[in-house]
Amino acid sequence: MVQLPRASFFLLGVRGVGKSTWANAALPAAHRIDLLEERRHHDYLSDPGLFAAELAALKPGSWVIVDEVQRLPSLLNEVHRFIESRRLKFALLGSSARKLRAAGTNLLAGRAQRKLMFPLTVAEMGADFDTAKTLRHGSVPLILAAEDRDAALEAYVQLYLREEIRAEALVRNLPGFVRFLPIAALFHGQAISVAGIARDAGVARMTVDGYLEILEDTLLVYRLPGYEAKLRVRERKHPKLYWTDPGLVRAVKRQLGPLTEEETGPLFEGLVLHLLRAHAEEQKLYAELTYWAPAQAMRTEVDFLLRREREFLAIEVKASRRFDTSMISGLRAIAELPGMVRRILVYDGDRVLRVDENIEVWPIRRFSEALALGKLWP
Repeated sequence: MVQLPRASFFLLGVRGVGKSTWANAALPAAHRIDLLEERRHHDYLSDPGLFAAELAALKPGSWVIVDEVQRLPSLLNEVHRFIESRRLKFALLGSSARKLRAAGTNLLAGRAQRKLMFPLTVAEMGADFDTAKTLRHGSVPLILAAEDRDAALEAYVQLYLREEIRAEALVRNLPGFVRFLPIAALFHGQAISVAGIARDAGVARMTVDGYLEILEDTLLVYRLPGYEAKLRVRERKHPKLYWTDPGLVRAVKRQLGPLTEEETGPLFEGLVLHLLRAHAEEQKLYAELTYWAPAQAMRTEVDFLLRREREFLAIEVKASRRFDTSMISGLRAIAELPGMVRRILVYDGDRVLRVDENIEVWPIRRFSEALALGKLWP
């Protein structure tokens, strides 16, 4: 789904999502530098001038792919210099922006576009998409290609702890972070209770805040803010926590057996959010994405509220295969929000319906098609 930019760019995404495969296919003539190669990594670490010498040998205007760039963020100083002096164009691939920011690089001060690569979407999986299978194992290509997907997911979590956390020294208290992970996974699709997570993980609240930032920076989770009609501090809602991929959240919870009824709803909701964010990467799909939960109605909520200029589009998500009018109570309640132009219920059934005159009921595939065609908004 990623489109090749004309100038230098960062392409960030979780491990195994296909960044290197895509870059090599999109830029077959590019000079490639893989920082996962330990010898090359060690050479550049001990003598950064070797990196500059390698770039100096390239023709002006050449493309350069630098894979796992977060392993040596200091190299971005030379990247900056060669963008300016020799008009080299860089595809900078990585699984975390944390060390890049920590190094003060500020992602090249705007000289390189920042793009995200997500796990496969429904449209990309095509006829291979199956709701139950996707909710169970996710859609990270590395996992889908494995013969034993459960084992691959378990190994993925260990790789994350080894390569992203321990090797990069992102946390001082690794046992505390290991305790924190499955607890944070239990909050998938829920408003975050930092105090509750801190209590259950046996760490300080400030530590939990830092751990959540690490999960965001390594692109494993996304915090969805609540819609605020009035910007008063006392009215601000807790953000909801969503993991990037259903297979990964199940692996972190150490729950890799058949899907249970209680986890299906949040996983299906997270899948719809994944589609919204993935398609928004190449479309002007929204200016703001929130959830809606009015203070005056404690049990009334709409999962996703998209704003584009002064227009709003509301999306409610239900994992059920059969439609029931009780599913649209939130969409009915949000009808009076000024600027509301469309209300959609996304479910796991196969019938397209229209109820209450203006509420549309779409199967997940119909929703995916609308996103792929750029026809979500009326």
